[in-house]
Amino acid sequence: MTKQEFSVVIDAPKEKVWQVLWDKDTYPLWTAPFAEGSSVETDNWKKGSKVLFLDGKGMGMVSTVAENIPNEFMSFKHLGMVDKGVEDLDSEKVKGWAGALENYTLREENGRTSVTVEMEIGEDHLKYFVDTWPKALQKVKELSEQK
Repeated sequence: MTKQEFSVVIDAPKEKVWQVLWDKDTYPLWTAPFAEGSSVETDNWKKGSKVLFLDGKGMGMVSTVAENIPNEFMSFKHLGMVDKGVEDLDSEKVKGWAGALENYTLREENGRTSVTVEMEIGEDHLKYFVDTWPKALQKVKELSEQK
């Protein structure tokens, strides 16, 4: 696995950006570049709680919230996959990347917020994420800068 970093600077306070990232209504909008119809099932992003990141077809990832410092830092530990609603935490396919982290750091300076996403990615998915993250972060920027 390789660690990749993606970032964007947004003309909005970090509280607004945080809301765009994790609100149930805006989450599907900025994650659409990854999967149209994406959604999330979570216990309000509480540290230690399970999170299901899903596409519109019952496929996705099983993760936990490793850390949640509101308006500053969110970390997910990826545990496995969801396939047609069935969780897979043990297959050989999953074992190759289980435990990978995905971290979001927000820093505000003079009313502008930098968002940095650090993600551990397997080589077989590297190109996809390198192509897709900039599109998703651009959508976060657009949504956050709306009045």
